[in-house]
Amino acid sequence: MLADDHEIVRAGLRMLLGAQTDMKIVAEASSGAQAIELAQTHEPDVMLMDVSMPDMDGVETTRRLRVCCPSVAVLALTIHEEEGYLFQMLEAGASGYIPKRAAPDDLIQAIRSVDRGEVYLHSSMVSVLVRDYLQRGSVMAGAELGNVTEREREVLTLIAGGLTNKQIGEQLGISPKTVARHRDNIAKKLNLSSRAELTRFAIQNGLISLSDE
Repeated sequence: MLADDHEIVRAGLRMLLGAQTDMKIVAEASSGAQAIELAQTHEPDVMLMDVSMPDMDGVETTRRLRVCCPSVAVLALTIHEEEGYLFQMLEAGASGYIPKRAAPDDLIQAIRSVDRGEVYLHSSMVSVLVRDYLQRGSVMAGAELGNVTEREREVLTLIAGGLTNKQIGEQLGISPKTVARHRDNIAKKLNLSSRAELTRFAIQNGLISLSDE
């Protein structure tokens, strides 16, 4: 499903994705509110989400989709490449982030990656992550992956991938309450709390791979 308020962008995406034998566009939205309404009707596997849209931006739209349509993987497709937008989308529950200037093949790869349940960050975001790491060194100072158990690493990776406690529990064969307990333990051990911080840590420690050029 496409969520972008620019018709010319959606037209270009229709041409690109229509040529892929394993992809089908089931709906298009020009606003955040419309995206939520259509997602509940069409239940897409992946939604390409513009960050800047009228009436409700991509961040809030993604946050609400995590509640009403948790099975939809959100891939941010945007002109914004600043860390603020990146981590806001990750915190809201997006599974990937790719700039609109990326190559068509990168977008196809990104869609397939998030559809498999993976996290996809375009390689152009590496500099953003490095800069953010340097600026937030004090936040990460007490974080040591060695203190995290193997199961907690699994939970951390899935949290960073945008899964809910229930979804993580189903994938690992444990209860949501157990997932919540692991999450609390991770937060205490790593001195991290939000999904954005957990995702940042997972990337920096190799638990999530960035895309290649």
